[in-house]
Amino acid sequence: MTKPYKTTGAIVVRRHGPPEVLEWDTVALDRPEAGEVLMRHTAVGLNFIDAYHREGLYPLGLPFIPGVEGAGVIEEVGPGVADFKQGDRVAYTGNGPPGSYTEWRVLPAGRLVRLPDAIDDIMAAGLMLKGCTVEYLIRRTFSVRENHWVLWHAAAGGVGLIACQWLNAIGAQVIGTVGSTAKAELAQQHGCHHVILYRQEDVVARVKEITGGDGVDVVYDSVGKDTFAGSLDVLRPRGMLVSFGNASGAVDPFPPLLLSQKGSLFLTRPSLGHYYSEPREFRDGCEAVFDAVVSGMVVVPVRQTVPLREAARAHTELQARRTTGATVFTVAG
Repeated sequence: MTKPYKTTGAIVVRRHGPPEVLEWDTVALDRPEAGEVLMRHTAVGLNFIDAYHREGLYPLGLPFIPGVEGAGVIEEVGPGVADFKQGDRVAYTGNGPPGSYTEWRVLPAGRLVRLPDAIDDIMAAGLMLKGCTVEYLIRRTFSVRENHWVLWHAAAGGVGLIACQWLNAIGAQVIGTVGSTAKAELAQQHGCHHVILYRQEDVVARVKEITGGDGVDVVYDSVGKDTFAGSLDVLRPRGMLVSFGNASGAVDPFPPLLLSQKGSLFLTRPSLGHYYSEPREFRDGCEAVFDAVVSGMVVVPVRQTVPLREAARAHTELQARRTTGATVFTVAG
């Protein structure tokens, strides 16, 4: 048997299911080919899409290694790689196949971005997917401007805390929904002007009260099934619902005529891959995210760090909504 070029520890999913299907194993790596690099992870981000892949909501071919963002160091470059060299600190976001729950990884150099000195690896792993998600949602999916009214569901989550800060800096009026008073305080500390405790308050009624009956210009909804109807009901005429997640389950089918009946509303279901598919868009988006952090406009809310081997525990905590901000896996390899 031919000895593999390198082996690495990794989390592997061999069947779809609960967090317990996340298994630590050793996998083989090939030598980096033309245009590729060998990267040693130092930190890996945890995101809800990882759970969707694990459960099979967004099915991947089995077996697979989950994870869509990571940070670390380039250890070897393949033929033709001119933009990076050994020792460069780099990171990547979800504009390509999953596979970041691993100590080492071979991937195309075109997926990588060099990290500024002011952004450390833990920060980067909590920033890349979440920060780039906020960037394309508020700058390109719906271009939020000063005095726009925005409703952001799950405002105390990793994406939500970045979004509240960025939206506040733009001058938008930010309303956030959260599940506890502790999360409400956290959202307010990160720039959310009005916080609604969705377990205790009528979200639609409170939004109408806060906006003087007008409703909001845009809703950003990563919760899905439980919040979808209410998200439509709080929009002002010609407002937009940006549905970008399914934390509570997939949205039930509905007749498109409903959008007309509720005020000629817009509905979009975007994904980062489509907004970061072109090299220029990828570079410009990452640059905007890094600028927001380096300038101090956005503080990266990494609030939990967990060893990569304990990914199952972290998934359980995330889906039970017992986490706030970002969770980052530390990698010992």
